Amino acid sequence: MAQLAKYEPEMLAKFVIIWYNIMDYKNYSEARFMINIRKLEAELWESADLLRSGSKLTSNEYCMPVLGLIFLRYAYSRFKLVEAEILKDRPKRGGKVLPVEASDFAEKSALFLPEQAQYKYLVELPENIPSANIKDRDGNTLTSLGAVVDNAMMLVEEQSEQLSGVLPKDYNKMFSDSLLSELLRIFNNSALDEIGGDIIGRIYEYFLNKFAKNIASDDGVFFTPKSLVKMIVNILEPKSGILLDPACGSGGMFVQSGDFVNAAGMNANNAMTFYGQEKVLYNAQLCLMNMAVHGLSGKIVSGDEANTFYHDAHNLVGCCDYVMANPPFNVDKVKSESCISAGRLPFGLPSINKSKEFGNANYLWISYFYAYLNEHGRAGFVMASSATDSQRNDKLIRENLVRTGHVDVIISVANNFFYTKSLPCSLWFFDKGKPDELKNKVLFIDARNYYTVVDRTLNEWSEWQLKNLNAIVWLHRGETDKYMKLLDEYHAALGNDRPFADNVKEIIESLETLEKEAKVAVEEADKRDKKIIRAKYDDRISKLGNLLNLAQDARWLYERFGDGIYNDIEGLCKLADLDEIENNGFSLTPGAYVGVEKPCDDGIDFTERMKEIHRELISLQAESNNLMEAISKNMEEMGL
Repeated sequence: MAQLAKYEPEMLAKFVIIWYNIMDYKNYSEARFMINIRKLEAELWESADLLRSGSKLTSNEYCMPVLGLIFLRYAYSRFKLVEAEILKDRPKRGGKVLPVEASDFAEKSALFLPEQAQYKYLVELPENIPSANIKDRDGNTLTSLGAVVDNAMMLVEEQSEQLSGVLPKDYNKMFSDSLLSELLRIFNNSALDEIGGDIIGRIYEYFLNKFAKNIASDDGVFFTPKSLVKMIVNILEPKSGILLDPACGSGGMFVQSGDFVNAAGMNANNAMTFYGQEKVLYNAQLCLMNMAVHGLSGKIVSGDEANTFYHDAHNLVGCCDYVMANPPFNVDKVKSESCISAGRLPFGLPSINKSKEFGNANYLWISYFYAYLNEHGRAGFVMASSATDSQRNDKLIRENLVRTGHVDVIISVANNFFYTKSLPCSLWFFDKGKPDELKNKVLFIDARNYYTVVDRTLNEWSEWQLKNLNAIVWLHRGETDKYMKLLDEYHAALGNDRPFADNVKEIIESLETLEKEAKVAVEEADKRDKKIIRAKYDDRISKLGNLLNLAQDARWLYERFGDGIYNDIEGLCKLADLDEIENNGFSLTPGAYVGVEKPCDDGIDFTERMKEIHRELISLQAESNNLMEAISKNMEEMGL
C-alpha cells in the first residue's frame, strides 16, 4: 500500500472503483438484501412521521402499535409459506382440496391465522368499514378499521397461549381509519417476505434508535446482529434439551436455534425447551411475538424478577444443555450484596467499589453462563472485547475459568457488526463435554479482517464466511467429514470439480470480457435502448460477480486447510494449550496468540496499473470537455 501514497486522491478513488469492479464483485444478493432492509427502514421512518402528525402519542406509546402491525405482516408471510407446504400433499374430497386448519399448522409448529387476522384481508377491506358488515367473535358489528385490527389481534392471541395479553389492542382508540389504513399500506411490501431471522428485533432496535433514544441507550442494550447469532448457534449445534438466554431481548437466539433444529429434521418445540429472562417488558413482549411467528413456544419471564443480576427466575443452575446470550456490556452500579445472595458465581467476585457495587458486570455474566451449564453443556455468548484481557479480580476469575478446561473457542469480531454501535466484540464458547485431548486447549480465531462490508457503518459475515469460520471449529474438533461436505457444497454451487483457484481465475477473465462486451454494446445501441441493454448486462455481471465471490470464499478455505487438516494459520487461528495461556497472563485475546497475517503478493504491478488508470482518466476528461463544448454550442444556438 505504501506504493499508493504518492498518487492523487482522485486517482486512488478511481483505482479503488476499478479494482473492486474487476477483482471483488461483492455478493450481489446480499447487497440487494440490505437494500430491501434499507427500503423497509425508510418506510418505517415514514410511518413514524405519520404517527407523529396524526396522533398525540409519545415515542414509547407508538412503538408497540406499529410493531404489532409489522408482527401481523410478518406472521402472514410465514403463514402463506407453511400453508403452501401443507397444500402440496393435501388430500381431496369431492374433487376439492381440503381446506387447511389450525391443527395442520400446529403439527408444523407454526402459527395459524384465521381469515380476519390475515394481513391481506385487512389491506383489502373497503374504505367504508360499516358496509363490510364485519362481526367480531361475539357477533358484534365492527364499524371502524381500528376495531377490525383490534379483533385481528385478539384472534391471533387465541391461537397461541403465550401471546395472551401480549399483542397491542388499542388501535380503535389511538388511530383514525385513514391513518391506520396508510400504516397497513406502508407495511404491505415484499421486503418482509424476503428478510429472515430476527426481523422483529431488528426493526424494534431501529425504532428505539430513531425515536426513543432514551431507551436505546439504556445500559448497553442493543439488538444482536443475525450473523453473530448464527455463528453462536452454528458452533453450539443445539440438538435437544434446555436452552436458556438470560438476557433474551427480542428472542433472536431462540429463533435461530429453532431454525437450526428444524433444519436437522427435528421439531424444535419437541426437541428443545426454551427459557428466557428479560427485565424490559417491551423486549419480553417482542420476544414472545417473535417466537410465536416462528412457531416456537417458551417460558419468558419479564419485569423485576427477570433481572438476571439478582434473580435466577427459572432455577436452572447446573441444568442447561445450552446457554446463549448477548448481554449488555460494561454495566455498572450493580448492587453487590443482592448479587452475591443470588449466587451463580463459581469463580469468585469481580471488583467491588466503595459504594458496594460492581463497577463492571461483564464477569458476572460470564460466571452466570458457566454456572447454568450441566455436566455436558455448551455456552456461546457475545462479550465486550475488553473482557478478554481485563485485570484485577476479572483476571482471577478468568484464570479459574481457563483452568476448568471448558473454554472452547474465542473469536475476535471486527468493528461495526452491531446495527447501531461501532464497537468491536468477542464471541466466547464453553464446552463442558469436551473430549480429554482438547480439554486444556483453547481455539483462538481472529476474524477482525474477515467480513463483508454492507455499507460504511455496517459489517457482517456472509453465509459462506459463516461456514468457513465454522469449518475451522469443525477441524479443531476432528469433524473432518463436515469440512469435506462443505468442500462438496462449494463444488456443487460452482457447478464443477475444478480447483477453486482455477475457478477464480476463469471467472475474473469472464467478467473482464463481459464488461468490455457490455461497454461496446451500450455505446453502439440506439439512445432509447441503452438503458435496457445496460440493465441486461448488469444482471449478467452481477450473477457472475456472485459466482466469483463464492469461488473466492472456497479458495480462501482450501488454501488454508486443504483436504481437511487443522493447522495454526498466522493471523487467523491458533490452538493454544494451558501453558501458553498461562504464559500470556491468562489473556483470552485471540490477537495475542494468532499473530499478524503476512501480506501476500497478489501479482499486481501497482505502478503499471496506476499508469493505465491515469490514461483512462485523461480519456474520460477529454470526453467530458468535448461534451461540455457541445452543450455550450447548442445553448448558444438556442440563444441562451
